[in-house]
Amino acid sequence: MDIQHTEPRDDRPNRRGFLALAAAAGAATALGGLPAFTASAAPLRPTESPLLSAADAAKNQLWWQAPGSSTSMIEQGLPVGNGRLGALASNDPSNELLMISDATLWTGDLNDKLQSDGQFPYGRDDFGSLTLLAKLTVAIPDHDLGKVNNYRRTLDLAQGLVSTSYDISGVTYRRQIFASRPDDAIVLYFSQQGGGSYTGTVSLAGTHGESTTANSAGRYASFGASFANGLKYGAAVTAYSSTGRVRVDGTSISFSGCKDLTVVVSGGTDYAPDAAAKFRDPSVDPQRLARTKVLGAAGHSASTLLHTHVADFRAVFGQLDINLGTSSAAQRELDTWARVQARHRDDIPDPELEAAYLQFGRYLMISGSRGSLPMGLQGPWLDGNDPDWMADYHTDINIQMNYWMADRAGLSECFDAFADYCLAQLPDWTDVTQRLFNDSTNRYRNSSGKIAGWTVAISTNPYGGGGWWWHPAGNAWLCQSLFEHYEYTQDRAYLKKVYPLLKGAVEFWEARLITTTVTDASGASREVLIADSDWSPEQGPLDAKGITYAQELVWNLFGNFHTATEVLAKDVAYRKTIDGLRERLYLPVVSPKTGWLEEWMSPDNLGETTHRHLSPLFGLFPGDRIRPDDSTPKDILDGAAALLTARGMNSFGWANAWRSLCWARLKNAEKAYQLVVNNLKPSANGSNGTAFNLFDIYEVAQGRGIFQIEANFGTPAAIVEMLVYSRPGHIELLPALPAAWAASGSVSGVGVRGGFVADLSWRNGKVTRATLKSVGGSGATVVAGGTSRKISLKPGESVTLRNLG
Repeated sequence: MDIQHTEPRDDRPNRRGFLALAAAAGAATALGGLPAFTASAAPLRPTESPLLSAADAAKNQLWWQAPGSSTSMIEQGLPVGNGRLGALASNDPSNELLMISDATLWTGDLNDKLQSDGQFPYGRDDFGSLTLLAKLTVAIPDHDLGKVNNYRRTLDLAQGLVSTSYDISGVTYRRQIFASRPDDAIVLYFSQQGGGSYTGTVSLAGTHGESTTANSAGRYASFGASFANGLKYGAAVTAYSSTGRVRVDGTSISFSGCKDLTVVVSGGTDYAPDAAAKFRDPSVDPQRLARTKVLGAAGHSASTLLHTHVADFRAVFGQLDINLGTSSAAQRELDTWARVQARHRDDIPDPELEAAYLQFGRYLMISGSRGSLPMGLQGPWLDGNDPDWMADYHTDINIQMNYWMADRAGLSECFDAFADYCLAQLPDWTDVTQRLFNDSTNRYRNSSGKIAGWTVAISTNPYGGGGWWWHPAGNAWLCQSLFEHYEYTQDRAYLKKVYPLLKGAVEFWEARLITTTVTDASGASREVLIADSDWSPEQGPLDAKGITYAQELVWNLFGNFHTATEVLAKDVAYRKTIDGLRERLYLPVVSPKTGWLEEWMSPDNLGETTHRHLSPLFGLFPGDRIRPDDSTPKDILDGAAALLTARGMNSFGWANAWRSLCWARLKNAEKAYQLVVNNLKPSANGSNGTAFNLFDIYEVAQGRGIFQIEANFGTPAAIVEMLVYSRPGHIELLPALPAAWAASGSVSGVGVRGGFVADLSWRNGKVTRATLKSVGGSGATVVAGGTSRKISLKPGESVTLRNLG
């Protein structure tokens, strides 16, 4: 064992202390910080090119041999994003189309009135919906697809770049599209080699009936408007070239004879993450600000804008690297869509494709979750104004699954959007809970008549509002995610910031728990605490007490609260009260009828056997009360495995990802791997599976599928969990390594609960080298291949272990 020391830091490392690279441009938004669309300081410009060589870039590139159809953008458009703005690009040679979204462009409002049945209204006018900001079209009539040869489009995951190239009459035309966070704009750069030129128009159109106006002196086009809820929004575009002619022509921008062309578009809203200000920033004029941003960016060359963007993007993407093995030469020759089809058709492992799918998820996370609202059901990528379920934030799995990957896969800073959202919503969540939860129409009201703290509905929007049914246990699940982020980062300042969320949820459950008597198998009776009437998402009886889902979540919440109070040295007396409640909580048993861990306090299965949700298995994942070691009774472990088996191996993409994570926790590598493979199945006619652009498709009805993003994050989380399992004080390497990846591989930058980062390599299924770096953690037991080692490190120190197992 070789221990390598680094110079200890004077201050305790914060949650970003383990980032391998420092961003060359742009500053990270502080937790609970600034409005999403605001004036910003001029970005730092790199002094030398940060671009990867062609050979280095190829490792993390996806490519296709056909453009996306304008009528099927959600399945064929390639995504770009800067953490707030998102766009789908068609890459059509003659008619480049970008469908642009802003994460804060929401209709609706607080929605704080209950219907007669106790539900919150759940429609586009009351609850609200995420909608499109704009459509940008760059029309180049002479570049009709019928004239094109050697067409290729590429998504460069490591550099955040969509590229297109094609030949017409001996001239090679190229375009690059990227969404720059430092410049807060989307940039399109058109170039050529061989004497060609571009002639056409740039058009910017709103999607809600807005009128675009143009300014010939400023050489831009823009629009601005507001919704019925008062939210102001706007967008602007400009274009420039080093040759040829670019001018404002009516409401669009025309260009002719240009050997190169740069188009810059930006936009946003006056949304602010501040409940006291009704989630508005009156100082922001979105249309004017959009003009300022595009003209500011246009003061630089396309090369400068590209280098600034790539330096920023690579600094985040480069925090994790993965190698699951080498694919065959025949597989490597295929484009990405043909490769997905071949993986399913031939059933032959393609480890490079499987690693690329993980990196695609990381690309989406970086592109969709930095400095703005978190990602909901679709992230910031829409193809219209009517996304299913309003593209909202479901609190009974979806928003949580979106962020399971962040800390595991070297993207802790992307978790900020989740935490910021919860902090900003807390005042309204608390107020609405206090006023409405015990309303006589709410079937889930506390039978004691007491109320405290806060909780949420199944669906939430960015205005503090809820939709659909109340979801009492949703607060505990949100807090589980928030606390787990602390476990990875060991950032006390962050924990102090989110502590009011934890305490408020604990107070809610202190008021909600009720006492009942249970009898065990021996006939002995005892009093226990159980959750009041609730619904096990999203099946079975609507009113059941002591559902396993809630019991596991509350047990987890109370334990995390205990740790938080110890770390922050506060609320000692209240901690003891909650500890006492935790000791009395009823915990689930195995049904003597089914052999499964009970989902309800009943030996009977009261729901659908193969239901998509794994609610009663929360204690297995993302919790870890149930785990395959001596701490879990064998009957509970076997009951959890039996229930997981009964749920099946084929479901929606997000449900398959959750199943994969559970099988990884049970160390069943082949089942965990098969579920990853199942999610790579090509979608056909809207069926469950992977679309042409690798978005996950959720079949809502025969012949109709929709994009739902959780599987694109949950599946990568499962891949990481198969390679590294951790809980504070315990790290297990290769707990569920499938045969397909066993020959050789490596991963670096994996986040570890307890405050470490892991790099490891393996051969023939055994760890050959592992390095653990402390980012705030101190001691842990490292397990691999049946052997264990204890490590003890100061912050900043690392230890390297070789030939484990």
